[in-house]
Amino acid sequence: HDIVQPSERTISSFHTRTKLSINTVGITFEVEEEQNMKVGILALQGAFHEHERMLQYAASLHEDIGDLETFFVRKPAELMNDGKLLDGMIFPGGESTAMGLVGQATGIWDTLRAYVHESNKPVWGTCAGMILLSERVIGSTATIVGGQSLIGGMDVTVCRNYFGSQVSSFEMDTPPPPPSSGSASIGDGATPFPGVFIRAPAILQAGEQSKGVEVLGRVVATPCRQAAATLKELDARIANGVNVFEAPCMPVVDALERDKDGVMKIKNEREGAPVDEEKKSEDSTMPIILPGAAACGAREVICVVRSKNLLCTAFHPELTNDVRWHIYFLDMVRESILRKE
Repeated sequence: HDIVQPSERTISSFHTRTKLSINTVGITFEVEEEQNMKVGILALQGAFHEHERMLQYAASLHEDIGDLETFFVRKPAELMNDGKLLDGMIFPGGESTAMGLVGQATGIWDTLRAYVHESNKPVWGTCAGMILLSERVIGSTATIVGGQSLIGGMDVTVCRNYFGSQVSSFEMDTPPPPPSSGSASIGDGATPFPGVFIRAPAILQAGEQSKGVEVLGRVVATPCRQAAATLKELDARIANGVNVFEAPCMPVVDALERDKDGVMKIKNEREGAPVDEEKKSEDSTMPIILPGAAACGAREVICVVRSKNLLCTAFHPELTNDVRWHIYFLDMVRESILRKE
């Protein structure tokens, strides 16, 4: 397919309409005014160009989406267009720590928090963007005073780099998006979605469904060695009755040890002795074993979650040729616009 090249502002060839009543010389008639859907993409760092391409392609396939204008957002004022807030926002994958540093330096962070928490506009965070939208983060970097800079809004607990480092990147099947008004235009919606995981986080805990938090996808995966060490310490704290979720950002826990040759190991209390981290599990029943993963067992983790106007995916839909999650998000934006009309 043809993909629109990146730009500061791109417009697709669709439109929505609203009816206006106009009174002229005593005669009232209705006209239709075209209104464009306007979606911003946080462009401080990360895969914002890729999201723009996929949004435009998704809009070209959607039968009900109006004109889609996409904007790269770097400054507080860019959340507005023609005096109105953008209809939706995407926080892309990339480096969440770098985004937090740049966002605080430019002054956009407080504006983004207000947009997420007060506007009720749809916001989608992918990978690093998911971290920014989360309320709690485990295993955050120790180099930032005060911990990871979060925007918050999504009632989840996220483990940073759960799936490992850059060399541990991989692709696996994940659950497809739920049916939406635009999904009929792209055929079979039951086919698994190709999840691209690049130094990806995982959601360990989500809020209550009764409060609007809906888990849309889970995978079973072994944590990388650093995440395994962090989670092991976390499990111990929980067992000892410690309220580990009282702060928005958990400290880094280094439960790794090194032997005399400098090889890192992690204690395995079940066997009573340290286990070489580089030793690969021979258990063929594990759905997925990642490079460098600790032999401490897999966990079922959440990879997609929605809470009202917020959507989070641990993987990178923008790095695939599958537009289903982008169509699903555009439907969220469309429904938000229609509710206000």
